[in-house]
Amino acid sequence: MGLPGAGKTTLATELAARLDAAHFNADTVRLQYNDWDFTMQGRLRQAQRMRQLCDQALEHNRYAIADFICPTSESRQLFDPQFVIWVNTVDEGIYANTNSLFAPPDRLDYRVDRFHNVSDLVDILIPLIEQKQSKRKRHHL
Repeated sequence: MGLPGAGKTTLATELAARLDAAHFNADTVRLQYNDWDFTMQGRLRQAQRMRQLCDQALEHNRYAIADFICPTSESRQLFDPQFVIWVNTVDEGIYANTNSLFAPPDRLDYRVDRFHNVSDLVDILIPLIEQKQSKRKRHHL
């Protein structure tokens, strides 16, 4: 999650390739559904849609990466992520309405304030993700 232009898609693309994960980019999903509604209701619908797509990938025992802004606590609760990476590399994005809505997350697993080499960042993130996934599997056994 993070503001537009923060580097979410750059990070998600590399992370998905390295984890062999399903990658759901918000713009691609909106294009597929022809749904460019950025009202609060539209944003919540997008969070729910992203959750459904990720849940389908998880049902097939794949990692799923949702690459989207997810600006509010309500949208994050609706999406209900298992691992949260906040890409916090810009002070504001190009859309004033998104900037005004965006609230820092209450819960996160990793915060990216800057990165120069996405591969190095992915090297840090993969063990953290795998460790959390391993704990989750043990918890459900």
